[in-house]
Amino acid sequence: MANKWFETVAVAQERAKKRLPASVYGALIAGTEKGLSSHDNLTAFDALGLAPHIANLPRTREMSTTVMGQHLSMPVIISPTGVQAVHPEGEVAVAQAAANRGIPMGLSSFASKSVEDVCAVHSSVFFQMYWSGDRDTMVQRLERAKAAGAVGIIVTLDWSFSNGRDWGSPFIPDRMSVKNMVKLAPQALSRPAWFWTFVKSGRIPDLTAPNMAKPGEKAPTFFGAYYEWMQSDLPTFDDVAWLRSQWDGPFMVKGVSRIDDARRVVDLGATALSVSNHGGNNLDGTPAPIRMLPSIVDAVGDQIEVVLDGGVRRGSDVVKAVALGAKAVMIGRAYLWGLAANGQAGVENVLDVLRSGIDATLTGIGKASIHDLNRSDVVAPADFYRTLGQG
Repeated sequence: MANKWFETVAVAQERAKKRLPASVYGALIAGTEKGLSSHDNLTAFDALGLAPHIANLPRTREMSTTVMGQHLSMPVIISPTGVQAVHPEGEVAVAQAAANRGIPMGLSSFASKSVEDVCAVHSSVFFQMYWSGDRDTMVQRLERAKAAGAVGIIVTLDWSFSNGRDWGSPFIPDRMSVKNMVKLAPQALSRPAWFWTFVKSGRIPDLTAPNMAKPGEKAPTFFGAYYEWMQSDLPTFDDVAWLRSQWDGPFMVKGVSRIDDARRVVDLGATALSVSNHGGNNLDGTPAPIRMLPSIVDAVGDQIEVVLDGGVRRGSDVVKAVALGAKAVMIGRAYLWGLAANGQAGVENVLDVLRSGIDATLTGIGKASIHDLNRSDVVAPADFYRTLGQG
């Protein structure tokens, strides 16, 4: 049997591309419109250098921390991602991998597995919500998440302006009807390993969002849930403050790019904020989060936990983000490539790759702990950083 272990996230992505049907792989690729933001998310990390030492290097390195009251064995959190047709076990496999490696998991309200199933295998789950439905519906979802065992809430506000892709969007059916299965059959049969994984599990991707189901009703399809979100009123900061008041535990606001918005998030009593542009799937032209991170940390970092989400593919990326002020990073596509390549073991492989990279980078720059990192460890071009919304 071929060795399923991979040494980098890039290799995991290449294996995912070979294993997944074109529509499934295409759905995972970041980007909207011209893809400016998704491209910048990755290349911005490439523009940052590191300042190494050559002697007196630490024999041991400490990388554990806490975010939203949860222990992290390294400064990495699983970012919530929507309905997956990547692997039959989906978010349950991801949750088990995260639990085994000692990091929290964000679970999307659009996930393919229920919050109950995910919390059954992991005790450190942050349930993610969009502003979708009326207030009673959102309270019901909060109560369901708490009853299931979720320890925190992530409210995502940076998904509002998604448009088409210049390179074309994949066909994603509303449900797996006979007609749609026939249409997708050539793609599935061209990827027999992916196809047989689902066959052996006894189920096919049903493309539903069980966490969006109302009490006593069946889970809506992804597009049914998406339609509810599209029809909902756009939230005000007062609305977000109200939602925060309904949850008595850790609460993160995801999607911050501007200093003025960051200050409003602090004012409403959030525990944490995520500097993010939704993986480049939102307003194209928004700078990479790593470019905006330092200005937001300078403005509010002493009042709220700041994490970064976007473009992380290596342990050195994690170190760069922490050195620039993030308490931790959130990863999305990186673990999805691992899940596609080798299920739960593939997600664990990705996390091990990141851990090894963090350790090697700390060694090279002569730091014994992630808590010793600072901006002098990072080399940035003069025009690298972006400061938005100084008011």
